[in-house]
Amino acid sequence: MKYVLAPLADYTNAAFRRLCHRLGADLTYTEMVSAAALAHGSSPTRHLLELLPGEGPVACQLFGHNPDELAFAAREVTALRRFVSIDLNAGCPMPRIVQGGDGAAMIRNPQLIHDCLNAIRSETDLPVTLKTRIGPSPDKVMMLELLDVAESTGCAGITAHGRFTSQKHGGPVHLDLIAELVRHARIPVTGNGGISDLPSAELMAQTGVAAIMIGRAALANPWLFGDLKTDSEPPSGDVLVRRQNAVFQDHVANLIELHAQLSRNFPDDHVPALGDYLLGFVRTHLFHYFKGRPGVGEFRRRLNEIRTLAELQSAAAPFLAQQMPIIRLPQDRRGGAEESRDCG
Repeated sequence: MKYVLAPLADYTNAAFRRLCHRLGADLTYTEMVSAAALAHGSSPTRHLLELLPGEGPVACQLFGHNPDELAFAAREVTALRRFVSIDLNAGCPMPRIVQGGDGAAMIRNPQLIHDCLNAIRSETDLPVTLKTRIGPSPDKVMMLELLDVAESTGCAGITAHGRFTSQKHGGPVHLDLIAELVRHARIPVTGNGGISDLPSAELMAQTGVAAIMIGRAALANPWLFGDLKTDSEPPSGDVLVRRQNAVFQDHVANLIELHAQLSRNFPDDHVPALGDYLLGFVRTHLFHYFKGRPGVGEFRRRLNEIRTLAELQSAAAPFLAQQMPIIRLPQDRRGGAEESRDCG
């Protein structure tokens, strides 16, 4: 079975993707990339297309509902020659995406998805895939119509989240419907939704999917991919502590490398000072690696007060086998001091 890291806005950047690949993910996705933003020349959106050495195969996921903008984005992405495929998101249920007519809002209009997929395929020689849901609500199952759209436009695969749009990310995953989709499909189906451990992965595998996509569960446990491949029990005790400590420090090192690459490749853009950049990710993501450890609540509270990397080292020290290596910050382009002064 192949295991795939789902595209997660604000999380699956190059630093995290490389971490997950090294820990067993067979394929990863970029964060959701706005076709409209690319078409309008948004430089920050291009930051999402950066890759680090050693990431393994990465797919670029686009979102949008304008075929012309998606065609432009596909052309731009293809020209980079960095990605193994292009995926169209027609499944994100978040209000800011749906209200703009994108993501899961497209499920009720299969013809629009058809037109968008054709537009992408017209501008790329990369495989094109579709990520969607089983339908907008329990009274309107649309997965077979969406499968027909994917197959008729020549898609190389489809990823189906086993929940309805109305469920967002909660409630039961309808594995029976995923299994039905697999029975009808002539292209590979990737199953998504609710995968957090070996039992849930085994239930998804029983539907006959070709691959399993893991999303939020990987944020605190990126080693989950490797554990599932080896049928390993979740780590605990000292083994868990050592993993958490190592992953925390590896993730920080990846972020430092990504920050340097962004600063180098986009010299005219506003890339935050390194201290601000790191602390932002620690506050929103990296503190999850210490989940379940005594004192993690106090650590999370202190993150709101931390202003320097030295303070971060001090706060993280109780969780690490040894303190984080001293991070020597380069002079930023504004001539600032070596430590971030304002991370608020």
